[in-house]
Amino acid sequence: MVEAGGTLPVWVTLLSIKSRELANQRELAGMIGIQGATLTHHLNAMEMQGLLTRRRDPVNRRVHQVELTEAGEALFLKLRIAAFAFDKRLRKGLSDDRLAEFAAVLAALRANVEG
Repeated sequence: MVEAGGTLPVWVTLLSIKSRELANQRELAGMIGIQGATLTHHLNAMEMQGLLTRRRDPVNRRVHQVELTEAGEALFLKLRIAAFAFDKRLRKGLSDDRLAEFAAVLAALRANVEG
């Protein structure tokens, strides 16, 4: 990520925003799995870099709507290439069956934690 011009928190934030047409900060924090204050820190830095904009929701002024700028879209595309390359390197030599088994084990572990 660093070589592509970003960081993991920036990538996860861009990906979460991109996965929804328009999201508010509370929803983004939940999707990313971090506290609102931590997300605010990341969003402040990303806004200063020109990667996103925030505006108050006209219906609920306590809520900020978050959108990517053109620069944010461009960085998203650049980081997506880096993420795909990393994923390809990570999965090298692993069959689809082994990956499916691994996913099943992770799902079982998650169910155990949540149950």
